[in-house]
Parts: sequence; C-alpha cells; structure tokens
Amino acid sequence: MHSLLALLEPVTLIKTLGVAGLFFAVFAESGLFFGFFFPGDSLLFTAGFLASQGILNITVIVIGSFLCAVIGDSVGYWFGREVGPKIFHKENSFFFNKRYIDRTKDFYAKYGNKTIFLARFVPIVRTFAPILAGVGGMSYRAFLSYNVAGGFAWSVGVLLAGFFLGKAIPGIDGYLLPIVLVIIAVSFIPIVLEMAGARRKGK
Repeated sequence: MHSLLALLEPVTLIKTLGVAGLFFAVFAESGLFFGFFFPGDSLLFTAGFLASQGILNITVIVIGSFLCAVIGDSVGYWFGREVGPKIFHKENSFFFNKRYIDRTKDFYAKYGNKTIFLARFVPIVRTFAPILAGVGGMSYRAFLSYNVAGGFAWSVGVLLAGFFLGKAIPGIDGYLLPIVLVIIAVSFIPIVLEMAGARRKGK
C-alpha cells in the first residue's frame, strides 16, 4: 500500500511519466469525460517546483500546459456538441456519474458563461464544463475567449506559483507533499460550499 501511494505522489508521477505525461494529464482533465481522475492542480504546482530546481524547463512546461489546457477544453466542447447528449442519457458507470453533470449544471446556473473560466479552478467541474457548453450550444467564439483566459490563469498561474515558491523558499521540497495536499483540499472548497448550499435550499 505504501509503495502504491508513493507512486501516486505528484513528484514521482512527473518524474516517471515525464513532460509528456504532464501535458496529457492537463489535456485529459480539461475536456475528456474520464479526465476528472487526474490531479491537475497538484501536478502543475509540482511541475513548477521541479522547474525551479532545474529538473524541468519552465518555458516548455508553461507553453505546453497552456496549449494542452486550451486544446483539451476545445475537444471537450466539440465532444459535447456532437455526442454528449447520447452519453448523458446513459446509466452511471465507472467513468461516468450523473452527479458530475448535475454539479456542473448548478455551477452554470450560478455563474453562466463565466463557468468556463471559473471551472478551471474546481476539480470535476472543469472536466465537464466544456462538454456541457457544447451540449448547450454555447457560441464557440464566446467559449474560446473564456477558454483561453481560464486556461492561461489556471495552468500558467499554478505552474508559476510552484516555480517561484521553489526559488524563494530554501528546502521547500521537504514540505512539498503537505503543500500539495493543501492545494487539493482548497480546490475542493467550492464544491463543498455548493453542496452545502444545495442541501440548505432542499430543506
């Protein structure tokens, strides 16, 4: 069990899968309906930290992650537009749960088109938001503007946070795992708040 958890640590994942693995994770989590499994926030932060230690090239991962985030969202949009309705009528499965769709619809109801930008910072929602935008027939021109802005703020912002903290704080690698856990916990706060609000309304 301990060895399995070690393999799932962001540093180990990136060192094992390399830059290509990082790019695929960002791409998949941004728009493939099974991509919510990937820990995008922690991987990006860790990649930024590794770049600060000279292990990765910060320019390469910033440009690559940004492009993969934007392209992934666009793929999700077109997937939703072409085949989304057929999938959303299926029963729950290992890769698909209707609760994720309901959660994303609630997010859309609250934030409108801005969801494409804001969802970047919310796990699970960021995977299904572009798909639902396609299903709902959102204008691709409007979608793309939010997609580019959100993809930049999320991917570049989290990468640079890891990079500059790694540069500024000596020995931060000893606290990397707790920092990553905090990032994961914070990223789930919006979901917890949404669920709590929904329960209060249901009473």
